[in-house]
Amino acid sequence: MIGHPTAEPAAGLPLPPALVVSAQREHGTWWLATLPGTVARLAREWALDVQAPFRPGGQTAWVAPVRDRTGAERVLKVGWRHPEAEHETDGLRAWAGHGAVRLHAAERTGDSSALLVERCRPDTPLTVRPEPVQDEVVAGLLRRLWIVPPAGHPFRSLRAMCAQWAEEFSAQVAVRPDVVDPGLAREGMALFRELPADADRSVLLVTDLHAGNVLAAEREPWLVIDPKPHVGDPAYDATQHLLNCTERLQADPAGLVDRMADLLEVDRVRLRRWLFARCVQESPGDSPLAAIARRLPID
Repeated sequence: MIGHPTAEPAAGLPLPPALVVSAQREHGTWWLATLPGTVARLAREWALDVQAPFRPGGQTAWVAPVRDRTGAERVLKVGWRHPEAEHETDGLRAWAGHGAVRLHAAERTGDSSALLVERCRPDTPLTVRPEPVQDEVVAGLLRRLWIVPPAGHPFRSLRAMCAQWAEEFSAQVAVRPDVVDPGLAREGMALFRELPADADRSVLLVTDLHAGNVLAAEREPWLVIDPKPHVGDPAYDATQHLLNCTERLQADPAGLVDRMADLLEVDRVRLRRWLFARCVQESPGDSPLAAIARRLPID
């Protein structure tokens, strides 16, 4: 799902370096120590022929191509549980393959989450296409994925996610008050709390949709992988794609936002406000985003 598999079959359990570094930072070595046993058990229970993991791999999950008992190609993903991706399984089940990879099996344990999903072929990421094409593909996928959440759904609200991020931002600024302009910080965090509360629509969101999480496939031209489902304002869902379009965002932030708003059929001003808030929130680790926020008309 991320990169391409190596040619050699898995020997033991190869671990992508980025996953090792991230796991040690987040959990120490204990989760990595349990991973070989988890993969071996799932291979037995789901009757899988497990191959070498994709390279370079991701930072929160061990992901590898597999074949099931019928010989069909699948992808096994085993990661540690974290709040933003807690309901990836539920989201894939709700979308049922319409715009996203199909879910074939899933398991949650106390510390890990495992998914067996559709293998995309040729699995070329959308990042290889020009960004204006990416805009159109991302917008088309989002409009399909914005479904009414099923009754009794388990999904976390966008409002709760934004409130958590605002608290984390405030704590960061309290330690380093010079990291962002105080007025910009206040305005950005005010919007971060207000926008989720006054939305006139509430749909199932992907929240982390960008070109790297869209793969070319045979069943559909493009399919979404690695969603982080939440429920809330659809206008929010374009922000990660916009943040990934670095050069165009710096050249003409308002023009880029308005293009995506039109493709998505959402309010231009509302999307500008969402991007303003995200730029402020991300600016302590990416100072050019503060300058972009200042250039965004939000009234």
